[in-house]
Amino acid sequence: MRTKLKQENESRALRGGFFVVRQITQVGLCVVIFVMALYTDTARAHGKVAMEEDSCMRRIGENIIHLSTYQPQVDEEGHYCTDIPKAGNAILVIDLVDPSLREMPIGMKIVKGSKVEEGETVSNIRPALYQDGVISTQSLLDQGKYLVLITAEGVPPLNYEYHLRVEMINYAEVFRAWIGPVVGLLLATILGYKLFRSRRFREWAGSRESKKH
Repeated sequence: MRTKLKQENESRALRGGFFVVRQITQVGLCVVIFVMALYTDTARAHGKVAMEEDSCMRRIGENIIHLSTYQPQVDEEGHYCTDIPKAGNAILVIDLVDPSLREMPIGMKIVKGSKVEEGETVSNIRPALYQDGVISTQSLLDQGKYLVLITAEGVPPLNYEYHLRVEMINYAEVFRAWIGPVVGLLLATILGYKLFRSRRFREWAGSRESKKH
């Protein structure tokens, strides 16, 4: 009888052990899948995305332009859009995606501040034709906010705006960077607590404790 009871206890403990392992595995998979999905969305926002989803693109009707910002002194291979990591020299490159824009005189103005009327003009490029489809300029930008205004002298004129942030904390980026690990940890804690409170876990833990004695 004792042998049979011992076998039943061992069998119950073994089943409890499998249950614990399965639950821990499921928790881990849930956390990994959640974090990977979150970071995939974040990467798409900064990596290779469709033109319609690109935050660096501006569209008026079928007329499309695209902004890329470079700071070789900070990162030789890095490129940015409107959030520029450091004050200093910045190279702004405007791609005239729509070929029709290459037949219009294009002017470009960079203003320190958020409004053209209230800000100080940092750079002012007179309207000209850019048949290669690329406008490139380099400016010395201090910390703060800037407005980039691109004007295509069509009929009617087309005005594109970019609001730059130079060496400023992007709280949206910080939130995206931290929300995945925090939520993953919270999810693991909740599921771990439920696992710890489950009857099978307590039976399994009790059987292991009794084996030690």
